Amino acid sequence: MKKIRCAIYTRKSSEEGLGQEFNSLDAQREACEAYIASQRHEGWVLLPEVYDDGGLSGGSLKRPALQEIMKHVEDGRVDQIVVYKIDRLTRSLADFAKIVDILDAAKASFVSVTQSFNTATSMGRLTLNMLLSFAQFEREVTAERIRDKITASKRKGLWMGGTVPMGYDPDGRTLKVNEVEAETIRTLYDLYEQYGSVRAVREEAEQLGLRTRLRKFTTGNVSGGGPFDRGHIYYILTNPIFAGKIRHRKLIHEGLHDPIIDPERWEQIQVQLQDGASRWRSKVAANQKSLLCGKLFDETGDRLTPSHSKTRKGIRLRYYISHRLVTRSREDHLDAWRLPAPELENKSSELVRSMFRGHAFAMRLAPGSRAEEIGRIRSRLSDLNDTEDIESLFRLIDRINIAPGNIQINLNSPLLAEELGVSADTINHDVLTQNFPFQLRKRGVETRLVLTDSPTGIDDTLACNIARAHGWFEQLKTGKTFAEVAQADETSPRRVQQLIELAFLAPDIVRQVLEGNQPLGFTSKWCLQRSLPSDWTEQRQVLATL
Repeated sequence: MKKIRCAIYTRKSSEEGLGQEFNSLDAQREACEAYIASQRHEGWVLLPEVYDDGGLSGGSLKRPALQEIMKHVEDGRVDQIVVYKIDRLTRSLADFAKIVDILDAAKASFVSVTQSFNTATSMGRLTLNMLLSFAQFEREVTAERIRDKITASKRKGLWMGGTVPMGYDPDGRTLKVNEVEAETIRTLYDLYEQYGSVRAVREEAEQLGLRTRLRKFTTGNVSGGGPFDRGHIYYILTNPIFAGKIRHRKLIHEGLHDPIIDPERWEQIQVQLQDGASRWRSKVAANQKSLLCGKLFDETGDRLTPSHSKTRKGIRLRYYISHRLVTRSREDHLDAWRLPAPELENKSSELVRSMFRGHAFAMRLAPGSRAEEIGRIRSRLSDLNDTEDIESLFRLIDRINIAPGNIQINLNSPLLAEELGVSADTINHDVLTQNFPFQLRKRGVETRLVLTDSPTGIDDTLACNIARAHGWFEQLKTGKTFAEVAQADETSPRRVQQLIELAFLAPDIVRQVLEGNQPLGFTSKWCLQRSLPSDWTEQRQVLATL
């Protein structure tokens, strides 16, 4: 008779009663032990290890004892998990699916003592899914009830707990003013009305010796008691709690506690803060220059011209766009460029500095020059490389050509010779032009330029997984299940399900992978975390945004 090694898992959501001599965990374990003993004729054997999670919710898998027992299942040390009720194991249907995957991969199962079924049978799985659905429903209803209670309480102005703000002490379901700390809060508001700048308030507060609240925790740790930083001051100036109000998400309700700052005065300071932020954004936008204007060209010879847009908050976003987009829409010119200006300018400055770096460039720039002259040129190039004046650095650029996957930097020979203090005739023009490979990586509306020393290169792992996916698909076509395919390849059914989509890649995408020209973000890890569409056109569109 085959021996079935059984491990008992117990859990209790709250810590109430755990200190008793015989608690809920003991009762669960005793019932499970009796059930295992009744199945001894089936070869069931109780393992001595104890897997108890006291005071932990079943809404998450992040439980020490659960993690340990699942690890022992994966290691082949446990054949069957025994629980008192299914909701002791998990209350989430999604988490249950993860647990079943692990159990299936290890050829293990679990049994509920008070609900007669096990996962080895189809009827057991059906019953289990139904019970888990109700358990998850119960947990979600409880969470909604708690959220509704908090919302209703805050609507009435009650303090619902959390970190008590400086200037107040807890007083049941409300707050009472701490006069010593409240004086510090009033001083910060006075300073802001006087200077109109959070930075200035921080400096003055430090001069006055104002300090944050010193907080002591039951663990013995201590925090606070230091000078105010800008973020803390801004939080105090914008927190409606000091105006006698309670914030709940985006709504502000009248509180039952006394205000430290007059509500009308608080409202005026909010307007002042918003006006100050708007003026700062306008000042920053006004000082921004398109430093590469007139120097950028795309692969068609079209000039890239400065452009900008504004967000809802009034922030000015700068771009360089192909000139043909000025008069026509993007749909008419799908090959046109639209690049974020700050990103392009920063990358261009990095590339120019990289050209000036190293002794070899100085030697190639002025071949035949004496050692002292090479040393002087090298010293001047080092100064240019270290300069923080990007505008003077860009002055040395004659032209930048941008093509898919490549940026070409062309330096201005006369201006560079003037900067180095040498004759233009001594300059080797061949070294003034250099090419740098790059790739565009998009995340939503954000576009980033990723510089690479060489093409992406062949991803052996990705290529191997594509080949495995084709092999798995051929086995599935013969009628095998995911579990059977996974067992034959010594992997998990979950991994087969995650990577099988690679068998449906468009031929040109497979060719790019085999040649090492795939998009930079297209990796096996990316495939494990996301799902690719089956339509080849949609696949190309998805990968084009990486």
